[in-house]
Amino acid sequence: MRFIDTHLHLYDEAFDSDRDEAIMRMRRAGVEKCILPAIDRSSFERQSSLAEAHKGFMWQAIGLHPTSVNENWKAELQFVKDELDRHRADYVAIGEIGLDGYWSKDFMEEQKRVFREQLLLAKEHSLPVIIHLREATEELFEVLDSPGVAPFRGVFHAFSGSAESYRRLKKYGDIKFGIGGVVTYKNAGVAVSLKSMQLEDLLLETDAPWLTPVPFRGKRNESAYLVNIAQKIAELKDTDAGRVAQVTSENAEKLFGI
Repeated sequence: MRFIDTHLHLYDEAFDSDRDEAIMRMRRAGVEKCILPAIDRSSFERQSSLAEAHKGFMWQAIGLHPTSVNENWKAELQFVKDELDRHRADYVAIGEIGLDGYWSKDFMEEQKRVFREQLLLAKEHSLPVIIHLREATEELFEVLDSPGVAPFRGVFHAFSGSAESYRRLKKYGDIKFGIGGVVTYKNAGVAVSLKSMQLEDLLLETDAPWLTPVPFRGKRNESAYLVNIAQKIAELKDTDAGRVAQVTSENAEKLFGI
């Protein structure tokens, strides 16, 4: 089986002690490609250096994460725009972008503006988006329904919504849904939703070092555990992990052009 991890923060400090070993483990597990989503300028050098060192295996996205939207948001957003103007060919997506009301809603209006601007930026550069959403559903649809945004291409990272939300979001364009370790958790809502979702709409992801799947929950996540996520999806979809791996990999290659 071959896998593509479409959301992996391998440049995070959590991997500083054994990054090379983690890469070896993911390759042994069948992970042939992966995408490194951006957060903000503070982690940009680590991200880009890692992607540069592993061309043909790692691809990178550029964007401003919603939890990094603060008093400095204009400078951060300008950095994203400047990077795209200078090095558009280096990026396969704009992300991780979106809205997050879990940690704080102090900058929610700024988050909405930054999110919308990056959605439009993606259309301008013919790139898909990687969308983060946490406790800001009403605000999300406010942005998506604003003039000029739809249709767009992209993935809803760490999707945890209902089957109804899945059907509603699909109407905004060529939309995929990233499924990660949460699907393996007891009473996970997305496990119920998956039964109504088409395999052709799914991407595999880990979000490592976070959202570790069962049976490794409580430990640092890593890309090698993508196998466990695929096996759980196969169980829920009454198919085999090989088909999950094949279809989701083809979905990722088409969406991101990798």
